[in-house]
Amino acid sequence: MVVPSGAFNALFLGLGAVALLVGGVGIANVMVISVLERRSEIGLRRALGATSVHIGVQFLTESILLSALGGLAGVAIGALITVAYASVQGWSTVVPPVAVSGGIAAAILTGAVAGLYPALRAARLSPTDALRTA
Repeated sequence: MVVPSGAFNALFLGLGAVALLVGGVGIANVMVISVLERRSEIGLRRALGATSVHIGVQFLTESILLSALGGLAGVAIGALITVAYASVQGWSTVVPPVAVSGGIAAAILTGAVAGLYPALRAARLSPTDALRTA
């Protein structure tokens, strides 16, 4: 049975979408737990003059940085596996720059979207409530 190459492309695209969704849920979960664990830090920063924008930007930046590092690691591992498989098969190695930059960009975008809710949640904490729970 011959499978058209478009089916493989669609399969890998779907697999990548599922991986991004799972990664986004994981990042959102880590960031929500980070906000809950760092309530006293958030309250102290707010009491010392940090605005809600400062708090939101801090958590959004952490989320984007976390996803960017994961995206870089994923792209590097994928490229290494591609190079290793191609050399075992005796093929020339081709890793398109568009795939590398697209993978990193998708990871950063996923991190930004997943970190938006925890960042907003952290920014909405009032200093008195956050310090009271410490």
